[in-house]
Amino acid sequence: MLEENIQKILDNFMIDYYGVADISEYESEIVKYGGELVAKYPRAISMGIVFPSTIVNHLNDSNNIVKIEYEHCYEVINNRLDNIASIISSYINKEGYKALPISAAERVNSDYINAAFSHKVAARLAGHGWIGKNCLIITPKHGPRVRWVSVLTDAPLAITGKKIDQRCGTCIACVKICPTGALNGRNYKEDEEREERFDVKKCDRYFNEIKDNGQVPVCGMCLYACPHGRKKD
Repeated sequence: MLEENIQKILDNFMIDYYGVADISEYESEIVKYGGELVAKYPRAISMGIVFPSTIVNHLNDSNNIVKIEYEHCYEVINNRLDNIASIISSYINKEGYKALPISAAERVNSDYINAAFSHKVAARLAGHGWIGKNCLIITPKHGPRVRWVSVLTDAPLAITGKKIDQRCGTCIACVKICPTGALNGRNYKEDEEREERFDVKKCDRYFNEIKDNGQVPVCGMCLYACPHGRKKD
């Protein structure tokens, strides 16, 4: 009944991806980045909304209107995800279980540049996709063109899906197109720090430089270039 009612809510809000992950075995990693508050939950609900290809397919254009629309779309989708995470959490609470919504985009550590909980970990464990060389979740259908949010809970929801094996192969399209050189083309490994694959501070400085120059702070080249996101077009 819980799953059925949650799915009905998600259908009403046009959520594209829904899954439940068992995160109990990742407690030490979760504590490292989010503290004890987020570590006491055994499951994570992973939800995602797809970016419109009508915008992402033109991110490599010099057209400033595309960048403005992408920035707006990014903010709107994050707001939609935060709203649905709050609604799902409220429903789970009313059913007598604990639930903690994690913001789609808020940072809790400006130095390490991380959220309270990794939406990528939840999405991967829920079977939505794999973590690619661009350090994003790559879904088989939409590539990395999805924004994610998570709700941590102790509700007895059925675990969905399973881990998907890497499918990046020898492709380094995201590495080649990255304007900062922040990606080094390494495949994701569970026991490896993020910095071994991705210099997040280079990426962050790039966005700050764009802002300081009075331009729209938009990149998205790793979304644009990934063939798993472009193949359906």
